[in-house]
Amino acid sequence: MKNIFGARLAAVREQREMSLQQAALELGLMDSNEVAAYERGDAQPTPALILKAMTTFHVPIETFTDPFRLVNEGRFSWRQSGVSKERLSEYEEDAGSFIAAYRVLKPKVAPLAPAEPKTRLLLTSEASDLIENSKFERVSSIAESLGRELELGPVPANKLADAIEKNLGILVLMVNPTEGISGAACKLTDLDVILINRNDVPGRRNFDMGHELFHILTWRNMPPAHIEDINERNKSRVEQLADIFASSLLMPEYVIRKYGEWRSGSVETLVDKLNKVADELHVSSSALGWRLVSLGILEQSARKAISEDRLRFNGRKKPEIGDLPPLFSLKFMELMQQALSQGQLSIRRAAKLLQLNIDQLHALFAEHGITSPFEI
Repeated sequence: MKNIFGARLAAVREQREMSLQQAALELGLMDSNEVAAYERGDAQPTPALILKAMTTFHVPIETFTDPFRLVNEGRFSWRQSGVSKERLSEYEEDAGSFIAAYRVLKPKVAPLAPAEPKTRLLLTSEASDLIENSKFERVSSIAESLGRELELGPVPANKLADAIEKNLGILVLMVNPTEGISGAACKLTDLDVILINRNDVPGRRNFDMGHELFHILTWRNMPPAHIEDINERNKSRVEQLADIFASSLLMPEYVIRKYGEWRSGSVETLVDKLNKVADELHVSSSALGWRLVSLGILEQSARKAISEDRLRFNGRKKPEIGDLPPLFSLKFMELMQQALSQGQLSIRRAAKLLQLNIDQLHALFAEHGITSPFEI
């Protein structure tokens, strides 16, 4: 408990911009050195001190005792539209709980498992060196090369999530977030996570995945904003680069060239082809059109001549979501299975963390093709 308490004490103190000396005074401790000792984990708190910290900082006791929380430990960048700060904050706390659970349980249930692959492939190293002034062409080239290195194949969207988890060690979780949230990147010192709204259409899900991957890889030099409005017209340079990275990763030039000529034929022919190819690549028709322009395959004037209404939902009257991907990921649920089997986590606690009832939790294991560790 002392490690949790110390980290959380430092977090809430820094959130309130309180000095060590001020904290010592508020907590009834001798001096700043005593506070620092608790924060380093060199001293173990008494129950009385935990209760005093709770009342001093006006937070629930779980702030200092519950390992399945992120208290100023994870940095999030959210893609959203029309979500209030209050609702976003509430969901960030929910997401922080199951992310923290994964982080805490992993070394407990699989201490002898091979180390996670690190984001140190040649091209991810190059991506991490990108800066805000990097040229669009450079970002596009790195994204395309990374796709080849990850062996994403002729339809990169199909393999992207698995490749990110298996080759880069980044957890990719499909979630049911607050309405209006498309996805997020979460950066911890020892874990990187991408959250994707599984209820979005495939094209949006895949694009958001590539976009958030860019943020994870470039966080050191280009930390993204906490909240990004996906409908913002005047995007920051960082968000423009993230869009180009996602587009190039999902629609590499060598794949696009296989579809032949795009300039010949009528506007109707072009619209039909855009919608058809976008469906095959699991991207949006609008994004595909602008990708063609960036590659010089299609004139900008030709793209602008097409009304967005003709490309919305890839030419359909309403979005076609298809079969939803299972919640979270296979890797995540395998860890939950191990934790439950080994008694590291109770069934009720697991269900609460994942915001499911027990029946839904049991069914989710089956959705991922793994045996539930408990019977109903």
